[in-house]
Amino acid sequence: MDIRQLRYFLAIAKEGQISRAAKKLNMAQPPLSQQLRLMEEELGVTLLERKRNGKKMELTEAGKVLYEKAEYILRVFEESMIEVKETGEGVRGVLSLGVALLCVSYLPEKLQRFHKQYPHVTLRLWGGDPSSIRERLEHRDIEVAIVSLPVDQKGLSVVRLGTEPFVFVAPKDWQQLDKRKAVTMKELDGIPLLLIRREKGEGVYEQIIEECSRFNIHPNVVCECQDVNIVLSLISSGIGASILPKTVISPLVERELTVLSITDASLQSEIALVWLKERHLSKAAQRFIEMFA
Repeated sequence: MDIRQLRYFLAIAKEGQISRAAKKLNMAQPPLSQQLRLMEEELGVTLLERKRNGKKMELTEAGKVLYEKAEYILRVFEESMIEVKETGEGVRGVLSLGVALLCVSYLPEKLQRFHKQYPHVTLRLWGGDPSSIRERLEHRDIEVAIVSLPVDQKGLSVVRLGTEPFVFVAPKDWQQLDKRKAVTMKELDGIPLLLIRREKGEGVYEQIIEECSRFNIHPNVVCECQDVNIVLSLISSGIGASILPKTVISPLVERELTVLSITDASLQSEIALVWLKERHLSKAAQRFIEMFA
């Protein structure tokens, strides 16, 4: 069995049909069927079997084991090829980055500098909450990510970039906040809140709930959402207010909303740069990390 056959097997498994896999691989169907048959004969097991309708193929238990191993083998092979090629080349290629939606403000200045220094590198960005970003790191979809802590740090290299305070964000037309520059936690009691909540794990939402508990406040949460842009849009529409990390509010957005400091809150958002410890990082990824050192 060789790398080529593993690629064929993965394509068939992902597409669910030999005909579709052949089309994706730009090859004829009979040779692809033959390669699958040769693999099964060599291993002495059935890797894929047709469902009752005869149209779609599904992995057997043996096929599932090979699928997982094949993905890992191909990732390592491709990373090794990149490492070897880079020994004789400058910084070029594609750099895949992940960024938690609450951390986007950390990117523009760094990306501008990076592109100026390494114009032959194409950037590919993936957004999401920290848990989904971690999954993309594990699947090798991305090399490096900027996330808000906490995040499961097992197997990760972590560089902490700093902390920032939370602010109170409200609609521009809330007259009770006219000419105010700050509020206290007690003043937020009863205000309809739109809060960011991660799909998995603890984050901003749990921090805010804990802080409210410290002040004996029962927050009036009218909406939970993963996407900060949706939350900001709803605030602008007058539906409610929120408590968010300060840098989430760009100057453009701030003109459309009321943004006040919270004088007695201990809430802090911590941002970090993370990557997998055991994987080879491309030169581009290494240079990107160095920009934060």
